[in-house]
Amino acid sequence: MGRLIARKKVIRLSPDGERTRPDSIAVEEPLEIRVDGRPLAVTMRTPGHDVELAHGFLHTEGVIGTVDDIRDARYCDSRDDEGRNTYNVLDLGLAPGVPAPEVGVERNFYTTSSCGVCGKASLDAVRLKSRHSPAGDPMRVSLEVLASLPDALREQQEVFDRTGGLHAAGLFTPDGELLVVREDVGRHNAVDKVIGWALLGGLIPARGCILIVSGRTSFELAQKAVMAGIPVLGAVSAPSSLAVELADECGLTLAGFIRNGSLNVYAHADRITTSDRAALA
Repeated sequence: MGRLIARKKVIRLSPDGERTRPDSIAVEEPLEIRVDGRPLAVTMRTPGHDVELAHGFLHTEGVIGTVDDIRDARYCDSRDDEGRNTYNVLDLGLAPGVPAPEVGVERNFYTTSSCGVCGKASLDAVRLKSRHSPAGDPMRVSLEVLASLPDALREQQEVFDRTGGLHAAGLFTPDGELLVVREDVGRHNAVDKVIGWALLGGLIPARGCILIVSGRTSFELAQKAVMAGIPVLGAVSAPSSLAVELADECGLTLAGFIRNGSLNVYAHADRITTSDRAALA
């Protein structure tokens, strides 16, 4: 798996004693995203699907609306101590007529793997108006299908199986068909990769789709779903209060604690159908 996994020696301690053995560790490296040659953001990510990540990031930040807003994407000549290209600097050229990113989008600091919006000036700076509101999406998904999706996502986490150290995001149809899954050390990066994949494939707005994420649901993940026009967001853990508030305001169905056939619905439960009624009350 190339740069996705590193092999390191670890000391294993147990009641039976101590031994040294090799272990697989998820790789984390910085990616600098530039727009028309100007540095815009640096995120710590798992290498791979960088073009998708950058497209998804620019879309969910409101910089671009369609894939046609990007003229080209290319790696810059960044070198390590041994003179090898690191492939850690990606420059995206905007198409003619597409305005440059607003100052509020620029991140002159490192975005951590765990939180993509830490350090932004204010909450208002990330309350972006979506071009593809999910509010009017009439899609429905059964409780049985939705409850099964985290397990379906987990089955596709190849790097997690070897390292135990990655988040995942997956896009599904209401019938439970997996469209794409992406892994990353950062949950927001995994979502950006999924949305970037959909954008490059002409699937934005992602109407009638379900986004499933491992871990918890932060405000930023809910925002990314709204920006992409995704009507249903589900997670295996809890949402934050701001994620619930945003979902309620924007028409996003938000589910959490999806485990063992059950789940909690925090906003817009009408899209989830059950066997004994047309939809949850």
